[in-house]
Amino acid sequence: MNNSLIIGQYVPGNSIVHRLDPRTKITIIFFFVFIVFFANNLPSYAILVAFAFASMFASKVPIRFILKGLTPVWFLIIFTFLLHLFVTKEGTLVFDLWIFKFYSGGVIRGIAIAIRFFLLILVTSLLTLTTTPIEITDAIEDMLGPLKRIKFPVHELALMMSISLRFIPTLMQETDKISRAQASRGVDFRTGPIKDRIKAVIPLLVPLFVSAFKRAEELAMAMEARGYQGGEGRSKLRELKIEKMDIFVYIIFIVVIILLFVTRTYG
Repeated sequence: MNNSLIIGQYVPGNSIVHRLDPRTKITIIFFFVFIVFFANNLPSYAILVAFAFASMFASKVPIRFILKGLTPVWFLIIFTFLLHLFVTKEGTLVFDLWIFKFYSGGVIRGIAIAIRFFLLILVTSLLTLTTTPIEITDAIEDMLGPLKRIKFPVHELALMMSISLRFIPTLMQETDKISRAQASRGVDFRTGPIKDRIKAVIPLLVPLFVSAFKRAEELAMAMEARGYQGGEGRSKLRELKIEKMDIFVYIIFIVVIILLFVTRTYG
């Protein structure tokens, strides 16, 4: 398994998070994405960080695996922090060296945005790490069920989103494999003028697209061989059901939201 990107990968397990109804996980993550942007002070951020890390520990997915899988986004997190550090000129002067002047407002805002970005990536990654593509498909299809009344292709949309998530690590593996093969032939992707680097990417993109289309064709043939005719009339091996643990998790999340807004207002 390629650990360079964890989004789209599933880690088998029997933890509390694994056993939760996928609709519960999708709903909580959906609202978590919104409430992250309401945090505005240290206590409110502490509540969100505590919830995210508690979810990570409860999933029983190896912490080293998760942190290593987040490596590709560390660059974006650090870049976002530095961008606010250099651009924001609010608050008191913290550091002054030649043309570089850092203000307290830039430091605080950079840290805040970096924490938000990290929490979003961490929590959304837990969905695919603890939920199979089939469970995600069934959950999305069930949650969008009312749209079937207007002839909206709910099953096809859910299946497409699930397959897309599943193909992310596969395509990343293919990209890594092809780039290593091209590098062994003397292709340099990292040095030289921008124009030369863009040209060097073309030998990488062409085989990647060919591989992606080939895998898509193989998947289509496999689905056709198994008699797939869409979602109409299909039965499910496991019916989705809200259990007591799901209700308990909802209550905890509601408490987190209440504490967040209390600390945001009075913290």
